[in-house]
Amino acid sequence: MPVSAEYRPEPRFFALGPDYADAVRAAAFPETILRYRNDRAAAEVGLETLSEAEWIAAFGRFDPLPGQPGPLAMRYHGHQFRQYNPDLGDGRGFLAAQMRDASGRLMDLGTKGSGSTPWSRGGDGRLTLKGGVREVLAASMLEALGVPTSRALSLIETGEALERGDEPSPTRSAVLVRLSHSHVRFGTFQRAAYLNRSDQIEALTEHVRALYHPTVAAGDVPGLMQAITAASARLTARWVAAGFVHGVLNTDNLNVTGESFDYGPWRFLPAYQPGFTAAYFDHGGLYAFARQPEAVFWNLTQLASCLAVVSDAKTLADALNGFGPAYIRELRAAFTMRLGVKSLGEAADQRLVDTTLALLREGGEALRWEPLFFDWFGGFASSARALSGPRAKLYQGEAFDAFRFALMEHEPDRIERLEHPMFAAREPEEMLIHEVEAIWAAIAADDDWSAFLAKLERLEAARAAWGFAG
Repeated sequence: MPVSAEYRPEPRFFALGPDYADAVRAAAFPETILRYRNDRAAAEVGLETLSEAEWIAAFGRFDPLPGQPGPLAMRYHGHQFRQYNPDLGDGRGFLAAQMRDASGRLMDLGTKGSGSTPWSRGGDGRLTLKGGVREVLAASMLEALGVPTSRALSLIETGEALERGDEPSPTRSAVLVRLSHSHVRFGTFQRAAYLNRSDQIEALTEHVRALYHPTVAAGDVPGLMQAITAASARLTARWVAAGFVHGVLNTDNLNVTGESFDYGPWRFLPAYQPGFTAAYFDHGGLYAFARQPEAVFWNLTQLASCLAVVSDAKTLADALNGFGPAYIRELRAAFTMRLGVKSLGEAADQRLVDTTLALLREGGEALRWEPLFFDWFGGFASSARALSGPRAKLYQGEAFDAFRFALMEHEPDRIERLEHPMFAAREPEEMLIHEVEAIWAAIAADDDWSAFLAKLERLEAARAAWGFAG
C-alpha cells in the first residue's frame, strides 16, 4: 500500500508485549461505503495520498499499513461513575497503527466499531452510523474551538442492521478511525495496580514518560504525575471555555496526554447552566458541566494511587494538588483565547473570566453560550459589530458594563483575524443538539449527507477564522 514520504511508522505500544493488549482481527463487513475522510489530518501522518480503494482497505478492512504488525485490543480497567470495573478493555475497537506526525509526536490510529474482541462482554463490537456521525461532528467542533482533541480520520458505513435499546432500531452501522496522541488511559495503569503488577506499572510509566512527556527525567514518577496533571487541567479548562460537556468522564476515558477522545453522549451548552448534563443516564449529575474539573481531579487521584506503588505517595500528592491552581491559570488563558484578547495579568484576566460568566448567566437562553464569544471576539475592536447585531439589546445593564470594562482593558490579539468572512455573519457556528439531530434525520430518512458535509465545511472555515491552537 503506497504512502507518502511523510509516513513514519513507529508501533511503540506493540513493543510493550502481551500483558497490555491482545492481537485481534477486524470484523468482515458486508459493505464498506466511505462517508468521510479527513485528508488534512491524514496529511499530518503521511496518509493523504491513499486512493479511495486503498483507504477502504486500510480503514474498512484493516489491511495493515506498511510497517504495522496488526490490530491490538488494549487492556484496561476503570471507574465508571466511580464504581470500579475490572471487566473493561477495548470491546469494540483496537489500536490499528502508530506513527510520527510532522512535529515528531507519536500518533495512534484507534478504531471504534471494528468488531468484537476478548473484552466485548457480550456486545457486538459495532458502532451505529449515528454514533460515528456524532463523533465526527464533536471532534471537528472541538478542534475549531482550540480544545486538545482526537480527530476523526475516517468514517465508513458497513452495511449491518444493529439493534440498540436506546435509539430506534434496526439502525445503520459504521466503523470509525480516530487519530489521537495516545490511547494509554488512566485505566491502563489501574489494571496493572489491580493485578499487583508493579513491574507493569514501572514499564508503563517509562513508556509514557519517554514517548509523551520526554522533558520529564527518567525515573521521575512525581514529575510525570505533574505533567499529566498539568495537561489534564489544560484540557478541562478548554472544555469549559468551549461550553462542552463530555458526558462520561470515567477513568478509562482520560488519557496520559490530556487529549480529549471517545465522544458518546456529549453536548454543547445551549446556555450557561452549571448543572447541565450530557448523558441521559447521569441521574445524579456527576459529570455535569460545572463538575467536570472535580471529575477530572478525582480521576487523577486514581492514577496517583496506581503510581504510588512505584513512587513516594507524598510527592505524588504534591504533584496532584497542583491541579487546582493549574486549572485556574488555564481557565484564564482559555477565556482570553476565546475572546481574542491578550493576557493582562492574573487579576485582570480573572476579572474577565468572572464578568464573562456573570453575563452568560444573566443572558440565559436568549444569549446562549457561543454567541457571546463570537460577538465580542477581538475585544473593543468588535464593539460596533456586537452592538449592532442580533443580541444588541442584551448588551446593557450592570453585568454587561462590568464585562465590557474587563474586556476593554485587554488589547486585541491578532486583530487581523476579524477580517475573516466568518465575522461578517450574524450568527456563530454552534453545535446544539437540535442541529445534530437534524443532520442525522436527513441521513436516516433520505441518505442525504449534504447538511453533514456543509457543516464540516463551515467548521473548517471557523477553525481557520479563530486560529486557535489545540
